[in-house]
Amino acid sequence: MTRRSALAFWLFVGPFVVGLLLFTVVPIGWSAYLSFFDARGTVTPSEFVGLANYVDTLTDRAFLDSLGTFTVFAALVVPTTVSLSLGLALLVDKVRVARAFVRSVFFLPFACSYVVASLVWKMSLFSGLDTGVANTVLGWFGGDPRAWVGTVDPPLYWVVLTSARLWLQLGFYMILFLAALQRIPRHLYDAAAVDGATPGWQTFRHVTLPGLRGAMVAVVALNLINAYQAFDEFYNILGDARGYPPFARPPLVYLYYTSLGSGGQDLGRGSAGAVVLALVIALATLLSGRLFRRRA
Repeated sequence: MTRRSALAFWLFVGPFVVGLLLFTVVPIGWSAYLSFFDARGTVTPSEFVGLANYVDTLTDRAFLDSLGTFTVFAALVVPTTVSLSLGLALLVDKVRVARAFVRSVFFLPFACSYVVASLVWKMSLFSGLDTGVANTVLGWFGGDPRAWVGTVDPPLYWVVLTSARLWLQLGFYMILFLAALQRIPRHLYDAAAVDGATPGWQTFRHVTLPGLRGAMVAVVALNLINAYQAFDEFYNILGDARGYPPFARPPLVYLYYTSLGSGGQDLGRGSAGAVVLALVIALATLLSGRLFRRRA
């Protein structure tokens, strides 16, 4: 590499490297450092407490319940997102007229703010009023109005939370599957047809699905990570979760109130929870990747 090429490389990559160090690597390292100290209301602690913050976090029922929230949220969102986004990709891939427009229609919600979408879902679509969109549709079929967000038994707020997340992210994962579909060699479909495979399920089962395995691993992993990091919809739709069961608060909302809430701003304990959560995310990602590789 010539000096001029090296200079051009670092001019292009340098700002991203600096940003990655300042806004990702340093905060993660400092958070891991704070997790070993009693850091109440300060980011420069002096009292070393060892693993006490980790013990307190892992024995806190609220934190364990928040991990349970992830399990419920992921069980609802991940398989639904994978199946619906794959179905949309298969349908859009067959479109021959105004393909760019159709793709944009499904992708545009991904560009919407999670905060804005959460407030629209809470105040308009699932407001609990007779004039709300959800209750209006229920009325067409003879159903009674429901308090979607305020009802704990049954927990109808899960409908609001999951539908908001699905609307926001389906288009993004559809694009990932579309890109993977276009990379499948066409001659494989011709060979399958020659071998007698029907154009429907058999072709999908033996040609399309194996060709999408790499994209499937990425989509599942990203979904799991995003489910662990769910914050905006829970915080803006449920508020501070008062009146809801403990498991109506996901890990990031728990860490937010622990680290930045009015209950003491325990940054040490919040940092310990963040480290534990990061390890859980890494473990879940590795396990999902291995599961799909074994099926390959």
